Amino acid sequence: MKLGDMNITVIGAGVGGLAAARALALRGARVRVLEQAPKIEEVGAGLQVSPNGACVLRALGLGGALQAAGQRAEAVRLMDYRGASVTRLDLGRLSNRDYFFVHRADLIDVLAGGAREAGVEIVLNAQVDSLQTDGPVIRMTDGTEARPDLVIGADGLHSVVRRAVCGSLAPFFTGQTAWRAIVPNVTGRSSEARVHMGPKRHLVSYPLRGGDRLNLVAVQERETWVEEGWRQEDDPDTLRAAFSDFGDEVQHMLAAVEQVHLWGLFRHPVAPDWHRGGAVLVGDAAHPMLPFLAQGANMALEDAWVLADALSLPGRLETRLAAYQTRRRDRVLKVVDAAQSNAWKYHLSFPPVRWAAHQAIRLGGALMPDRMMGQFSWLYEHDVTQ
Repeated sequence: MKLGDMNITVIGAGVGGLAAARALALRGARVRVLEQAPKIEEVGAGLQVSPNGACVLRALGLGGALQAAGQRAEAVRLMDYRGASVTRLDLGRLSNRDYFFVHRADLIDVLAGGAREAGVEIVLNAQVDSLQTDGPVIRMTDGTEARPDLVIGADGLHSVVRRAVCGSLAPFFTGQTAWRAIVPNVTGRSSEARVHMGPKRHLVSYPLRGGDRLNLVAVQERETWVEEGWRQEDDPDTLRAAFSDFGDEVQHMLAAVEQVHLWGLFRHPVAPDWHRGGAVLVGDAAHPMLPFLAQGANMALEDAWVLADALSLPGRLETRLAAYQTRRRDRVLKVVDAAQSNAWKYHLSFPPVRWAAHQAIRLGGALMPDRMMGQFSWLYEHDVTQ
């Protein structure tokens, strides 16, 4: 069956689901998105759209909307936890300057508007109970059923579609927890992200919404775990206590925190199979990743484009879905591993080792700035639309 003749249902109205919906609708498919929430909203979170994700949005005709909704990033500065600058990574040295800080809610608005404009039907309050991949058959909690030609699982960490495709794969606690908050831009930060690196902890901050707000993500190593999922609220004083020995800039930002969410960071295996029968996975449903490379949304955008491109090929559906997985799997595994390895670099606790590592980074940034940025070329210069 050609893509233009297919009825496709996407489960989940997040970044990957909405991007896939628009990409497929623009290629002629009839697409419906099922979202369990009563309205499409993402609150309290920022994200980074790097050039590899921005090129997908541009190819989908949403590049201008991304620029209007986000803030172009100029640099990432690595800092010692007490406030000394270690190095400044100039994003202007990238061959593609399309690197943006954006509030997740604003990106979701861009994608939802783009999906609807392409003719996608978005159904809210749609609770999926189970999926039969042969057929496929979607069973809703209200007892109704749907039988599209293809189901796309964009339903995140606890994906119903993933369970149907490859069963349950237990995650493990990484020994790290994270707080997330958005505060007023009390530091007057412009278009620079900062990573304050300390013993067994780090804090990332960057501006949002024209510089009016700052997005904060603070990570701490600990033995005890907390519930997965970042909607669990915590006391701001607990966050402030955990980072009380960090420098003045961090204290200034943390003093402005009025509401904060806490979640445990779990490592989920990349799905061994991304498709079965008439069902396929994208984004976190296929390959959840830790936040230490800021690539979760970007990988979902890449997935969406490659899936639509693969489905446009001739041949059996199974062959086209296999082509999608083949094109994505090795790259995703590399990104997942890179995100995992970034954590320890930020958390060096033995003072001589931390000092030596920071000196090496400082020297590299001063003497070989192009080489420092070049280490990210495999990630940022990858363009799935070409």
